[in-house]
Amino acid sequence: MALLGNEKIYLSEETYNKYKNEYTELVTVERPAVQASLKEARAQGDLSENAEYDAARDRQSEVERRILELERILENAEIIDTKSAVQNKAGIGATVRYLNMKTNKELVVTIMGPHDSNPIENKISNESPVAQAIMEANGIGDVVEVEVPQKYNIKVLDISYAK
Repeated sequence: MALLGNEKIYLSEETYNKYKNEYTELVTVERPAVQASLKEARAQGDLSENAEYDAARDRQSEVERRILELERILENAEIIDTKSAVQNKAGIGATVRYLNMKTNKELVVTIMGPHDSNPIENKISNESPVAQAIMEANGIGDVVEVEVPQKYNIKVLDISYAK
């Protein structure tokens, strides 16, 4: 997931802590281990045909890339706060029951940031067309159009936030 500039990145507290722990692990354990591997591989002499050195350099590149990615995520992170949400308006962190008026099926989704979305658990990204439509709704009972190639309407039936 590419990050541009200083965009807010909405994260659950659980995901924020997971990323923070991963960052700490990479900086305090993985990075020193890779540096030790590089030092050991360099000590073997000729680097031009040293597979261990090449592998250590590749691992170093992966670790440093992930550290930079996590730094950007954590710097721009905003933890989803459902306690101060407007209760009748869907936003990030809301669990919404809606009616797909094209299929006449009721669905329940929780709107999350992209890093927390998981369709299997009915957690959708706030950037998805369905979430965008739901968040544009004025509240329960509102009918909104989902902006996809074959547009359809949904009706918001219920909005709730975790306490």
